[in-house]
Amino acid sequence: MFIADIKKDFYDVVANQRVALLVAADIDGLCACKILQALFHCDQIQYTLVPVTGWQDLSTAFLEHKEQIKLLIKEDDDLGVPTYDDIFRDEDEEGEEEGEGSGNESDEGSEPSGKRRRFDEGAIERRIERQRTKRQWEARRREILFDYEQYEYHGTSAAMMFFELAWVLTKDTKDMLWWSIIGLTDQWVHDKIPHMKYVSDIATVQRHVSRHNHRNEDEENSLSIDCMRISFEYDLRLALYHHWSLYESICNSYYTACSFKLWTLKGQKKLQEFLADMGLPLRQVKQKFKSMDITIKENLRDVIEESSNKYGMKDIRIQTFGVHFGFKNSFLASDMVHAAAALLESTERDENDPTDNFIKALDSLSRSNLDRLLSGIDLAKKKLIAIQQTVASCICTNIILSQGPFLYCYLMEGTPDVKLFSKPLALTMLCKYLLKAFIHSTRNKRCKLLPLIMAAPKDVEKGTVIVVGIPPDSETSDKKNFFGRAFEKAAESTSSRTLHDHFDTSIIELKSEDRSKFLDALITLLS
Repeated sequence: MFIADIKKDFYDVVANQRVALLVAADIDGLCACKILQALFHCDQIQYTLVPVTGWQDLSTAFLEHKEQIKLLIKEDDDLGVPTYDDIFRDEDEEGEEEGEGSGNESDEGSEPSGKRRRFDEGAIERRIERQRTKRQWEARRREILFDYEQYEYHGTSAAMMFFELAWVLTKDTKDMLWWSIIGLTDQWVHDKIPHMKYVSDIATVQRHVSRHNHRNEDEENSLSIDCMRISFEYDLRLALYHHWSLYESICNSYYTACSFKLWTLKGQKKLQEFLADMGLPLRQVKQKFKSMDITIKENLRDVIEESSNKYGMKDIRIQTFGVHFGFKNSFLASDMVHAAAALLESTERDENDPTDNFIKALDSLSRSNLDRLLSGIDLAKKKLIAIQQTVASCICTNIILSQGPFLYCYLMEGTPDVKLFSKPLALTMLCKYLLKAFIHSTRNKRCKLLPLIMAAPKDVEKGTVIVVGIPPDSETSDKKNFFGRAFEKAAESTSSRTLHDHFDTSIIELKSEDRSKFLDALITLLS
């Protein structure tokens, strides 16, 4: 069903029932879940939380909880959802057409033959016109559905959507606002939405932040140890630098690593020159950020921005939000995203159960579980180092191949950290980082405009690989991904054994022995 009023058509419907809450395994989904949990707690609504990693899980959960499920399909203008009349025809309309076409036959005996002949001719003409109109409608329907389904893209964050619901219900809190910010930041960190969409949504969220800050200015707990303060930040595009050393953050953030080409000796030398230009001693930048000299930290962002402009990094700063819990703990929204994603796809020993990882990632979003969040930040550092090292290895060993209409890279079994890249979020992040690095390192102008397909071992015992496809990298890109439909057609034409289970259709599982014929079909299809 299409829902126009989320309060009336969704929340009021489920308010007096037990709800099955099915949550996808991504950060925006986790944040939307936290907001809904808080709303359900406010209104004492009973619910069952069910994590789902793909369509098979969703189908199983539906069969188990089908008496409780309420399906929500929200019509967003920015998603370009087709209108009802363009896709569906009511049965009543079709019945009327058939009735009009046959109604004249019952009066055959009572009408003069000449008049009946003229009437029949008019009815035939009207029927022909209706059939022509119907054929045109069906052709337009096929065209609309093809345009709608051929690309995959993201609209407004689910967490933001549910925060708007909480606001309409006048039950929004700072925690809910913070979760909506993390959901939006997830879309930016994982490069799901265009930059202008991100900036527009940031402006929307900023109005809510100002409203909450103004509302809580005079409250007694505004300076208490339990207070929560959200602030707009124009911060650096350096991953986790508040919880790392500045040097390690620069080395393992894709924006700076690609700009300096840190996989080369020349790039390493350029980084040293950059640090010297800022006047920052190596002893300071290589120790933990919290331990740096306070006089250096005071104007660090301005100093880094000034030197970055000289080295061509004019977008080193980004609009974002930060949070302070009490007097001691502060985090950027991107820190939360990296930590939750690392916990969600943890491959540490004894931490490989998807449901356990889901609960840990969900817990890390609560300010009462700072230990869980800090453990997630440690895992995120390891993940970023693994991605940076794998990118450097792929570039230096030239394993990125041009296959005609796209670039292709395969991680062999035995590659360091290959187990980490059997997870969809980690492999997608690696894929996007690798494409940016390749664009900075290649001199071939044509290759800079190509999409990238990356594959990594998924399950050695079953002989499967995980395959991800991403569109060409561009500042003006609309982030539309066409690989979902392409993968389906290539698998169908070659009878390749594939599993299209992921909610992101550009991520599939494929039998290792079918990889060659699948790629050949893709080359033919996209050429």
